[in-house]
Amino acid sequence: MTRPNWAPEGIDLDRPSASRVYDFFVGGMHNFEIDRELARMIEQFTPNVAETMRANRDLLRRCVRLLVDKGIDQFLDLGSGIPTVGNVHEVAQARNPEAKVVYVDIDPVAVAHSQAILDGNENTAIVHADVADPDSILADPDVKRLIDFDRPVAVLLLGVLHFVSDEADPAAAVAKLLEVCPLGSYVAITHATADGQPAEVLEAQRLSGRTSTEIVLRDRDVIASYFHDWTMVDPGLVLLPLWRPDNPGDVGEHPERSGAYGGLARKD
Repeated sequence: MTRPNWAPEGIDLDRPSASRVYDFFVGGMHNFEIDRELARMIEQFTPNVAETMRANRDLLRRCVRLLVDKGIDQFLDLGSGIPTVGNVHEVAQARNPEAKVVYVDIDPVAVAHSQAILDGNENTAIVHADVADPDSILADPDVKRLIDFDRPVAVLLLGVLHFVSDEADPAAAVAKLLEVCPLGSYVAITHATADGQPAEVLEAQRLSGRTSTEIVLRDRDVIASYFHDWTMVDPGLVLLPLWRPDNPGDVGEHPERSGAYGGLARKD
């Protein structure tokens, strides 16, 4: 296989990557046939998985556009994966070329690909860190270089907290991140849920416990608590397709099939 310039040396192209599988599901080009084979196997067991991932990415785009229009020009995106196909810097910098974006991911494959993709973009950076360790994130030199916590910042936790176990205390990690944000900042969260989900989704969640990336499905009340006392932006915490759709027809007849809630809140 010819190695493309976005796949740095040291990345094994003969093994599937969770980050590249996600990239495939959301319509990206940074994946290989071995990733697509695994994606098709996952779809056989959980047919709505691609719909969920696309709904999450669509919400990200809508959210970032809204935030840039509100004057936010710096973003901390945790659990970012590979920053392709309409990710934060692409959407934000299309509206404001001076927007600053720091991506954070625990997956070394995603980090390596990100470094290659973001090379030359001085207003972006990728940090290899765990969302459950906010102190290391906040102390990172690239975070300090690009994010000014004396001005409003957007903290994005989209599709990542359900990979943080209860023992790792995701609520405490989020609280630490939000504590350093000044007034006028925003936090966006999307999170997988068991609410209203069919048996096959719950079975997939149980099977995920056998892997290094167990998914923890939480109910709406728990997810809502992660926003703390910040002011929810309309329409509040809702199923992903119901969050400010570009067109009513985008919602579809079964928004619950997205299997996740999403919301945005402001620090007043």
